[in-house]
Amino acid sequence: MSQQELLKRVIKALEDIEVKYMITGSIVSSLQGEPRSTHDMDIVIAIQKSAVKALIEAFPPSKFYLDENGIVNAIDQKGMFNLITLEGGGKVDFWVLRDDPFDKSCFARKYVEDVLGIHMYVSSPEDTILSKLRWAKLSGGSEKHFIDALRVYEVQFDKLDMSYLDNWAEILSVESMLKRLRDEAEII
Repeated sequence: MSQQELLKRVIKALEDIEVKYMITGSIVSSLQGEPRSTHDMDIVIAIQKSAVKALIEAFPPSKFYLDENGIVNAIDQKGMFNLITLEGGGKVDFWVLRDDPFDKSCFARKYVEDVLGIHMYVSSPEDTILSKLRWAKLSGGSEKHFIDALRVYEVQFDKLDMSYLDNWAEILSVESMLKRLRDEAEII
């Protein structure tokens, strides 16, 4: 199953069981900035325990790995669980929406993007940049995440809400990374 087919299937399943979601990570930074290959998909979901069985039913164990206990634990701990295709090794990282103010802000600001015939909710460019900077910081200075943020900044520059970026960069303690990003950006 191709990554595009898996993404379509996951979005349909989430919409069918009425679980709100937001695509994030490298898939979105590739849409908003510079395309690059990625082996997994990151999706933030607002899921309740009452939807777990329906989610599992949407992905039969003959073709997918999806652990019910892992999902329940992720919901309880506001953590993450995986969906893995048994053929081809496609992977989805589902991140349960946390009560964190930044995460709630990102989720509230998601918007619809139509890509390759797929109608999906994605993080805003500002939130993609801030999330990538936060991941770069948490991973000890990951250049991959920083470059993703930089490319989104360059491509989306004319549309960005700079005060939103500045405010959250301070709250997330990534101001120095945002400054570096601005210094390195090649804006035409």
